[in-house]
Amino acid sequence: MTHAADGSPGSARAVYPGTFDPFTPGHLDVVDRARRIFDQVTVLVAVNDGKRPSGTTVARAREIRGLLPAGWENVAVAAWHGLTADYCRLNGCGLIIRGVRNSTDFSHEYELAAMNEALGVATLFMPARPELAAMSSTAVRALRA
Repeated sequence: MTHAADGSPGSARAVYPGTFDPFTPGHLDVVDRARRIFDQVTVLVAVNDGKRPSGTTVARAREIRGLLPAGWENVAVAAWHGLTADYCRLNGCGLIIRGVRNSTDFSHEYELAAMNEALGVATLFMPARPELAAMSSTAVRALRA
């Protein structure tokens, strides 16, 4: 693909943000599908003040990096404290990717997408594969306890 690398329309750089606590097979599936569409995908391990993750953003980013297959050369992982739209502007990413499992996810994500659109960054929703839709980070944490 040949696209602008500055985050302008037509850019082939995307960001997949989340707390990823933990990083689930559903998250991995979204990254896999996104990396096949975009030239570069950054898994952005972010802070969410409404959640209390089990580790720091840096530790979670390190863990995710270790889970990604070696051949996924167009996937990067970064830790970030701030607005996703700010990260996108600073790093030339033209699109935010969000996975949605159900209508509740969609309602919440739609509100975030509207805010990010107002800040100049569009969002692409990727529906979860049916076999992964019931899995959430919360459920995975409960199973580990």
